[in-house]
Parts: sequence; structure tokens; C-alpha cells
Amino acid sequence: MTEPIELTIGELLRQKKLKLAVAESCTGGLVSDRITNIPGSSDYFMGGIVAYAYEAKVTLLGVSWDTLTAFGAVSRQVVLEMARGACRVLETQLGVSVSGIAGPGGETGEKPVGTTWIGLCTPDGEWARGYCWNGDRLENKAASAEAVLQFVVDYLQGGRDLDINLN
Repeated sequence: MTEPIELTIGELLRQKKLKLAVAESCTGGLVSDRITNIPGSSDYFMGGIVAYAYEAKVTLLGVSWDTLTAFGAVSRQVVLEMARGACRVLETQLGVSVSGIAGPGGETGEKPVGTTWIGLCTPDGEWARGYCWNGDRLENKAASAEAVLQFVVDYLQGGRDLDINLN
């Protein structure tokens, strides 16, 4: 039986003496919930910010109105600004963020339901991953949360090709 990905994240963050912050939109706190299911997670998890509306992204995370207007909340550009904001606000080395269209509504011609972007800000650089899930609202939220956690593990394990667009 494999250990939960949240446990792996905790072990790796402790080994590397790094702190993590999360900025969530479409997952509504699900990523933070999963991380804090592990006893002792306060050693490495500083907190999470749920910034669902545009106004919250701007006020809480410092996302630029210009970026939101030009690219929309579900974009590579916005999730990178969200991840930077999480690092800044919670004073961590690592910040991860997620923004997506969970459904059933909210789609546009260019961004169908399930479109999700995840951003990662680290001392080594910044990366983003794009996905398009095919589930219902709860399945899309769960898939997004899992992908966020996997992104953090991939970085901590020295993964390559961190900046990808998966459909």
C-alpha cells in the first residue's frame, strides 16, 4: 500500500526544511484540508488562502487587475501571481496555487468546464500546469487538488518538465 501523497509532501518538506503556502480558488480549501489531515503539518504548512472572487485574488494575493482582465482567472499568468502572493503573504519558500472551472457552468468558448491551471513558485523558479478534467463539479475539484499535491511532490523530488500543459 502506498502512503498518501500528503504524507510524502510532509516528509519531503521536513527533509528540505521548506515551508509551503497554498492559494486556492476552484478547490475552495480542499488542498489545504488534505495537507492538514497529516498530524504535525504545522511544521511545514504555513496556511492557505481561498481567493475565489477576482476581488479576493487582488486584495489577498496581490493579483493584478490587468492580468485578470487580460487573461481571466483561469490562466497560467494568474496562477503564477497567486502562487507568488501566497509566498509573500505567508512568508514561505514555496507557494502553490490553483484556479479552474469546476462546472457545471462558467465555461467560455476557449475554456470549457474542467479547465484548470496550477502555479508553483519556488526559490528555483516558477512553473505552471494546465489541465482539462472531464468530471462533474466534485470530481473536477478532487482531480485539481490531487494535481496540486502531485505538482508539489514532483518539484520536491527534483522532477523535470515541471512546466507543462496536459489536456
